[in-house]
Amino acid sequence: MSDVTKLNKPGQEFHSLSRRIVWQFCIFTLLISALYSLISFTLMYTLEDSFIEKDLQREVAYLSNHYRENGNWPEPRSNTMQLHFSSASYPDDMRASALAEPERKEFYGQQGRHYHLYHLPAHPGVSLLAEVSTELLVRPIRGGVLQFLAISGLLISSIACLLAWLVSRNTTRPLKQLAQLVDGVAPQQLPDNFSRQFPNNEVGILARTLEHTFCRMAQALEREKCFTRDVSHELRTPLAVIKNAVELCHSRAVSSSADNAVLQRIYDAADQIEKAAHTLLMLAREQHTPGQHSATRLMPLLEKAILDNRILLSGKQIEIDINDNCDVSLNANADMLKVLLDNILSNAFKYTESGTVHIAFIANQLQIRDTGPGIEPAICGHITDAGVKGSQSTGFGFGLSIVKRLCEHQGWQMAVESTNGTTVTVFFPP
Repeated sequence: MSDVTKLNKPGQEFHSLSRRIVWQFCIFTLLISALYSLISFTLMYTLEDSFIEKDLQREVAYLSNHYRENGNWPEPRSNTMQLHFSSASYPDDMRASALAEPERKEFYGQQGRHYHLYHLPAHPGVSLLAEVSTELLVRPIRGGVLQFLAISGLLISSIACLLAWLVSRNTTRPLKQLAQLVDGVAPQQLPDNFSRQFPNNEVGILARTLEHTFCRMAQALEREKCFTRDVSHELRTPLAVIKNAVELCHSRAVSSSADNAVLQRIYDAADQIEKAAHTLLMLAREQHTPGQHSATRLMPLLEKAILDNRILLSGKQIEIDINDNCDVSLNANADMLKVLLDNILSNAFKYTESGTVHIAFIANQLQIRDTGPGIEPAICGHITDAGVKGSQSTGFGFGLSIVKRLCEHQGWQMAVESTNGTTVTVFFPP
């Protein structure tokens, strides 16, 4: 197996560019050879017929001149020619064809005989018939001619295939080298200025374009790493201060019960932000880690997500319907599952003015369905893309995009439907 074939993904058929060049060149050469042979064969027949026609015309001129000067028709000078004054005198093996096709000039007879018929234009009914089988040069050897043309065409095609193979090998060698160089290599691991080793042609342009693209990718990855590191550092410190301050206030036991409730909400919000930041920063890393999976109860997370987003239900007549089948355990990362539930439920609460939000878990499928206005048809197919939102949305359009990335990260699957509201279904592996 060649190195280029190894670069192909499993399950995909490899199409060699050099092999395709050779085949196309060979087929083109065969077609050209066949066309050239046909033209040559036709030309040989045409030249042979033209010589015979010229002999007939010279004989007709002689016969016509003699008739004009002497008033009678002489015998043709060639014993292969006969002067006929009626079609009834034609030979039996060509008479029927001549009567059926009066304008025809060439006829095939029996036992290899071949006739050429010439009508004298100044003398209707008079014609000169020549039996030219002994004068034919091409027809007796046409089998050998065809064999020669076929062998010549195959020989030329073989030479063309060899040349095509040499040309394709030299042409595609830089492409193979470029493919082997960039396949499966991280952008930052490519050698500096690798495009200089390629010729200054289309392959060189492709190499320079790839080098420029990989350079920008490497810079983007470096910026992402710096962002991940910096955000992780900058968020942890203030969140830790908030949580420590709340714990300190609780320990003094001088606050009222209302103050303690507010402090507890602050602590829970800070803890939620810390977990969400950890989850989102994990998604931002190039090398995703699956996280710590354990048996996670779904119902408590649903209840907490509903409570955390209850402010979106203020002033609305919305009923939350949680099916009992949601009281199950999932082998999942609790923090990531909580972020997923927060984003799906916040959308359902935000865009539903009245009605019901149904939550059910059936056959490893979590289904959250609301009775809101649904998704606008113009964006329905792209609703999980980052920054895509409806015309009435006041958010930034990142909620379902985060859910989609979480599902891809964890090996879950997600589907969004918009019929009589919006239904988001998350498929968990069994």
